[in-house]
Amino acid sequence: MSHTQRKKLPEVSRTLAEVALGTKKADLVVKNGTLVNVYTGELLPNTDVAVAEGRIAYVGDATHTIGENTQVVDAAGRYISPGLLDAHMHVESTMLSVTEFAKAALPKGTTGIFMDPHEIANVFGTEGVRWMHEEGRALPLKVYTTFPSCVPATDDLEDAGDKLDVSDIADGMCWDGVEGLGEVMNFPGVIYGDPKMSGEIAATINAGKTVTGHFPSDDEAALQAYIASGVTSDHETVTREQGLIKLRLGMHLMVREGSAWHDVKEVIKVVTEDHVRTDNIMLVTDDVYPQTLVEKGHLNHVVRRAIEEGVDPVTAIQMGSINTARYFKLDGDIGGIVPGKCADLLLIDDLKQMEPSTVITDGTVVFNNGAIQIEFPNYVYPEAARQSVHLAGPLTPQEFIMPSRVTGSTTKVNVIQAIENSARTAKGTATLTVESGIIQPDLAQDVVQLACIERHHGTGQISLAFAQGFGLQRGAVASTVAHDSHNLLVMGTNPEDMAFAANELAKMGGGMIVVLDGKVLASVPMVIAGLMSDQPLDIVVKEVQALEQAWQTLGCMLNAPFMTFSLVALPVIPEIRITNRGLADVEQFKLIPVEIVK
Repeated sequence: MSHTQRKKLPEVSRTLAEVALGTKKADLVVKNGTLVNVYTGELLPNTDVAVAEGRIAYVGDATHTIGENTQVVDAAGRYISPGLLDAHMHVESTMLSVTEFAKAALPKGTTGIFMDPHEIANVFGTEGVRWMHEEGRALPLKVYTTFPSCVPATDDLEDAGDKLDVSDIADGMCWDGVEGLGEVMNFPGVIYGDPKMSGEIAATINAGKTVTGHFPSDDEAALQAYIASGVTSDHETVTREQGLIKLRLGMHLMVREGSAWHDVKEVIKVVTEDHVRTDNIMLVTDDVYPQTLVEKGHLNHVVRRAIEEGVDPVTAIQMGSINTARYFKLDGDIGGIVPGKCADLLLIDDLKQMEPSTVITDGTVVFNNGAIQIEFPNYVYPEAARQSVHLAGPLTPQEFIMPSRVTGSTTKVNVIQAIENSARTAKGTATLTVESGIIQPDLAQDVVQLACIERHHGTGQISLAFAQGFGLQRGAVASTVAHDSHNLLVMGTNPEDMAFAANELAKMGGGMIVVLDGKVLASVPMVIAGLMSDQPLDIVVKEVQALEQAWQTLGCMLNAPFMTFSLVALPVIPEIRITNRGLADVEQFKLIPVEIVK
């Protein structure tokens, strides 16, 4: 059932009441399962759930609601859980369209998401947001949007394909299904009263919507200023101590477990060791790539991880359902199994495993016995969405070499140090050789060349820097997935392969690529905004597996290296990044020279 088909409670409340009384019969009854009650924290055995008009009419012994035309699903031996709700994620990070993502997420028990499409917004602005929002509204997966807040992520350090201002956000808050403001990454702008950030937050609050946050700093005074400015949640918490501080200040804590960022193990200690109340804690994925969806799951994997760390299963499900619904003020419709709510139900054999055998959304069985049971609509992106890589012309190897400003045989440079399974980077230095006036990468030190090329407006702008921690020993990699402005990011051991990788990726229309000695080892074409594939999940999974193998061929053994690489250009998370304008020190919020010349 799509958004347009989904009926609001006042439209069907009379029918629900009559079914509850037995004077009308249910459309569907799930019989004799153990109900996961997220309101009381109880497991209630031998419970039925009766459904009419896509909503729950009765919970208990629903024998009196069964008629000759009622579909009956036997849940004996299984748990009946509310569908899972992901409070913060970027569909673009799955590399899939919203439709293909839904096909992957629904079988894993995700029945609703709050997507922040700020990736496509950085490429196509409001129009890009509208494309993804419209696609989501036609799906049986409940797709809610938090309107992107920071496009570009910073105004002074980089250039994106488009911009959103206060009037765009105010207009977006009027769209049906927009439920809040996307993660407010420019926290310095918030706390120091930047008019754009203040205006966006005010527009959201005035619309009665939720302001979601992004606060990776340990500065408690800044945190309190951030909260006082109207931001109410954060998903960048990586330590137990940070989580406690935020919860004590009334903030809603989003505990993240994605493909590359594994925060549950540490942050969930606020529950297992500090025993805080969990009302203000949610579980989120943020960024998940296709292989994780297939091998581990979606939000069910995050719930499972919380359980593995010692959280009671019902509590973990609460953090992945009703807590999220309440945070976004949608608990009148979703989040639990009680009369009046949308009938989004999971039948699960083992709560510790969190693998649903049956998934029901709006009273329709959408997944059962390992197979999707419904047809999905075919959303076609406009041709403009496929034309997103605009370079000034073919790139040459000469553009990927960095002249030195010193006269000696060595020079000291700032280096971006990658951290495995972390969204953060570290600011390091390295002493590199200078040959014929050109600074050389040093594979023995694991220091390779990095480049960021403006790809939206064909300006020809390119910046160069150095990266460490990826382990590349040969070849080059490139990506148009380069958070958040999504310029063309290239990294390699030699300028010839770097130029080849960039040019081949531009011809492809964007995506990710790995090359060696002038040959393509693997690629994932992402023709929708240079961010998403137009292919089915199984094809994208194979392409990504080949891509990961190709990274290993070049010497990189990091987990999900392409996701870590894609964040090297994000100048709102400490400590140091590259943008199309140059090397950005996020702590100082300014561009700094690559070469350290005293």
